[in-house]
Amino acid sequence: MSESSNDRLEGALPITSADEAAGVVDNGMTVAISGFGSVGYPKSVPRALDGHQSLTILSAGSVGGEIDEKLVKSGTIDRRAHFQSRPAIRDAINAGDVAFFDRHVSQFGDELRFNGGLDVDIAIIEAVAVGDDWFIPSTSIGHAPSMVRAADRLILEVNHAQPVALKSIHDVYERTAPPHREPIPIDGPIDRIGNARIGFDPDALNAVVETNTADDPYTFRTPTASDQAIATNLGSFLGSEIQSNPMFSSTVSMQFGVGSLGNALMGTLTEIEFGDRTVIYFGEVFQDGLLNMLDSGRLAGASATSLALSNAGQERFFDEIDQYAKNVVLRPADLSNNPALIERFGVIGVNSAIEVDCYGNANATHIGGIRMISGIGGGGDFVRNSRLSIIALPSTAANGAVSRVVPMIPHVDHSEHDVSVIVTEHGVADLRGCSPRERAAKILEIADPAFRNDLEAYRDRAAEGRGQTPHDLETAFDWHIEWNE
Repeated sequence: MSESSNDRLEGALPITSADEAAGVVDNGMTVAISGFGSVGYPKSVPRALDGHQSLTILSAGSVGGEIDEKLVKSGTIDRRAHFQSRPAIRDAINAGDVAFFDRHVSQFGDELRFNGGLDVDIAIIEAVAVGDDWFIPSTSIGHAPSMVRAADRLILEVNHAQPVALKSIHDVYERTAPPHREPIPIDGPIDRIGNARIGFDPDALNAVVETNTADDPYTFRTPTASDQAIATNLGSFLGSEIQSNPMFSSTVSMQFGVGSLGNALMGTLTEIEFGDRTVIYFGEVFQDGLLNMLDSGRLAGASATSLALSNAGQERFFDEIDQYAKNVVLRPADLSNNPALIERFGVIGVNSAIEVDCYGNANATHIGGIRMISGIGGGGDFVRNSRLSIIALPSTAANGAVSRVVPMIPHVDHSEHDVSVIVTEHGVADLRGCSPRERAAKILEIADPAFRNDLEAYRDRAAEGRGQTPHDLETAFDWHIEWNE
């Protein structure tokens, strides 16, 4: 599925090879790279950066192996922000070989633009078409507009493997700077307020490189029995909630976290009886699990910043892109994850975590409080600002050897104040209106049976002391110490 260069390149552009473009990048530079959900990232120029030294690589979300595998193994990357998902970069971060900087997705664009400790030398962005002072992004938008504004120089990769028709789903709207920032003029979750193009200063454009390489996106695992049980419990809870909660009397807006579990949980939507309610997806990633909902007409529309689809999902979407464009919109990440919009639309946010403690705090990023997994991404934006915030996770890890419900988590990404409901394969803990001791009683009921007695013993031992949130500090982290050893 490719078009001619004449369909993609307009005007007098500095067409070069990837090697020539990479020559613009000096050792020690800070390089902002497009990509989100392992799609929409540049493929050619990053490969040509192999051999450079001490680069800081910034991305709005996860990118492909050309960056987070190849450049890591060659020692090209010194610093990385703010989200990653591949083993090589993860291992380098945890070994201390790559310094990692983690932030919420909704905040990162402004930190790029407004002196957030990141001085961007050059942006490398994937596009499907380029003109003298504009380009159309490919399968993700992320923080590409903010990267272009922040960078001194710009390199664009025009990817012939991505259809130009992607322009029909893009809605690029850039906000003015604080302190006079205007309200975002979106009244409905899939309203369109911008256009397909991102503008740039022609003097900043150093190179345009033509490529023809597909994304290296997620491979979603087959849902496990645990995934299916979690989905069933979630679906049962949501089916009851939308019937009783007046906030969902006419419209249900939902978000799911990225990854295999999130994709599997999206499938539960097909089992819920929504009646005549309008169902909308308002999140950061559009995954395979939403395609059936759109095809059946049960989903009225979807707003995201990335088509985080599998290879099969991309092919399906591209084949019917004219049809999907009627209901799907991609926005910059500072809109897809905007706290005001999440609150305005009354989003039900469904995200996952590594573990939760007996009072409802959640750790989404660090195994044992030490080893970074991917980063907080957009989870915090939705956990904190959704009108109904749900954490869904299996009750165990390591083939049942490790409990994901623990006495106290050693790293807190989402505090008890932001988590409304926790779902495991063993049930649903609705924590709304509960004191800490009441939350503990509900959460322990959905822990794995093999660990409940130990968890209850900890709770009872902690309750012998004083305090609103009782803990036995001498033993609170014993489980983590044993597991790390």
